[in-house]
Amino acid sequence: MDEGKDRVTGEATDWADSLKKHLDRASSARIYDYLLNPESPNNYAIDRAFAQAQLDALPDMQKAMRENRRFIGRAVEAALEHGITQFIDIGAGLPSQGQTHEVADRVAPEAGARVVYIDNELIAHAHSEILLGRNADPNRHKAVLADFYNHGDLWRKVLATEVIDPTQPSCLLMTAIVHFMPPEDRPDVPMGVYRDRLAPGSMLVLTHVPDDPTDEGLQAVARAYSNTANPAYLRTDEEFAEFFGGWPLLEPGLVWTGEWRPKTERSQEPWWDEDTDSTDGQPWWEGSPSRMLYRAGVALKP
Repeated sequence: MDEGKDRVTGEATDWADSLKKHLDRASSARIYDYLLNPESPNNYAIDRAFAQAQLDALPDMQKAMRENRRFIGRAVEAALEHGITQFIDIGAGLPSQGQTHEVADRVAPEAGARVVYIDNELIAHAHSEILLGRNADPNRHKAVLADFYNHGDLWRKVLATEVIDPTQPSCLLMTAIVHFMPPEDRPDVPMGVYRDRLAPGSMLVLTHVPDDPTDEGLQAVARAYSNTANPAYLRTDEEFAEFFGGWPLLEPGLVWTGEWRPKTERSQEPWWDEDTDSTDGQPWWEGSPSRMLYRAGVALKP
């Protein structure tokens, strides 16, 4: 999802400019989709070429993205264990592999979990509607075209789906997008609005790529993203933690994705198996958790 200066306003010229922007340049949503599953048909040659070039600089990038997606699954399970059955996924990208509604319906089909996916990229939104139409329940799973920064419009559209009851706890997910939000755009402002609008007992799930000036591969990839529709801005953990607004973090706190309540069993998705465990049963990052690239945290609203 592009959370930079591209704003969804509804004007025809803005839609045309946004569409051109996301067709002319590689998109983080489609790059992510490709690296999750290279067989996915929901990305373009420009995205695949960019992804392959970044793997040369940062070979762990693909495994790290898949580990991030596995973390999302465990966070969804944690929300269900807390009795939360409605989910709002901002910056959802393409709901194709191991997404929130798939995990929730697999883990707790009796819960009838309700999910609204939000993205501000026209192409990602169009693919989302198609994919949800094929493998989701249209009464419980919706896709919304809206922009994180336009919090009033986004929240109205979420409620208009009639999928989310704002008086009940929700799980708000914003994963792998904070590092596309430069501080000059003041992402803390809409983030604070969303936290305020969530009912007590709600959950907030966030991941980001932290800055490491000594990691030459990471810095090279961050520079390369400046030429995509989604320029990167890497934060420290201290800066990242501010997005939780002081909500208490669930154990084990702010950690690398694979360290957040890890499970020993292999993923339900067979295309993850080659990445998740080595032949001796040890994690693929082999004692170097920073190779996972993404930091993760889950907080509960008092």
